[in-house]
Amino acid sequence: MEEQKLYTILVYSENIAGVLNQITAVFTRRQVNIESLNVCASSTPGVHKYTITCYCTEEMVKMLKKQIEKRIDVLQARYYTDEDIFMLESSLLKISAPAVMENSEVCRIVRHHGARIVEVNPTYAAVEKTGTTEDILSLYEALNHLGVVRQFARSGRICITRGTREQLDDYLAEREKEKNG
Repeated sequence: MEEQKLYTILVYSENIAGVLNQITAVFTRRQVNIESLNVCASSTPGVHKYTITCYCTEEMVKMLKKQIEKRIDVLQARYYTDEDIFMLESSLLKISAPAVMENSEVCRIVRHHGARIVEVNPTYAAVEKTGTTEDILSLYEALNHLGVVRQFARSGRICITRGTREQLDDYLAEREKEKNG
């Protein structure tokens, strides 16, 4: 049986309502759980970028890519392993302000993990951490072990490929050349 691993799927589409629903339906039909999802404008005007992570087999991720690209408003879909991309996430933690004042270990953990305190008031301190999933979860676990975490939020993954150019731009240029050809 083929091993499941974490894949990052980048999908580019025109900025049209309903595309996200079409894309997530592909995962639902194949009973693949989306681990994280981030949607934003891409560097190409009028094009949106969907960054989706999921655990599945390589055979399944190939099928997902193929099915996503069949959607009419999707320009391109590609899948990557962690070795192929540079990725980050952001997180916010709300921690007890009295605990910060009473326990120097809290500030030491924040500094050790390269996080920063972005707000402090009498009831809570807000801590921001950007990094890999592992970095963020390590900070959360260390602070949670002390019992000071009141809230925790983590963004979806954002990433860029390790290649020198945006593959979508090459694809669109080739498509334009064929059209005018």
